[in-house]
Amino acid sequence: MANSVTFNSMKRILLYIMALFYIVAGIIHFVGPGFYMKILPPWLPFHAALVYISGSCEIFLGLLLFIPARRSLAAWGIIVLLVAVYPANIQMMLNYWHSHNPNLWITIVRLPLQFVLIWWAWQYTKRMSNRRAP
Repeated sequence: MANSVTFNSMKRILLYIMALFYIVAGIIHFVGPGFYMKILPPWLPFHAALVYISGSCEIFLGLLLFIPARRSLAAWGIIVLLVAVYPANIQMMLNYWHSHNPNLWITIVRLPLQFVLIWWAWQYTKRMSNRRAP
């Protein structure tokens, strides 16, 4: 039973870290939108709007993670968002490659990291147990 409590405590801490991660990431979209506009694929229209929409979604979904009744919905929303922004990660890697940016390796590592973030969000698509040890 103690392992269950420890696991649930760790899962809750990781949930709050994830929520704050998305809230801060969303805010950064408004503080420094130029960075995000540069990594959007050229075939996508309305770059500025897409940056602000994705930032708003990150903030909104991050906040929803704090509400137990909406947590699963928020986690699914984050998964959809991560899939939707994946082309920007590919474009960023291509931009770094073409410009011979020495930080290309970061963009390459970021591609599979997106799947780790999807897996992390998926952990919260089901209700968390609120049971405590007696």
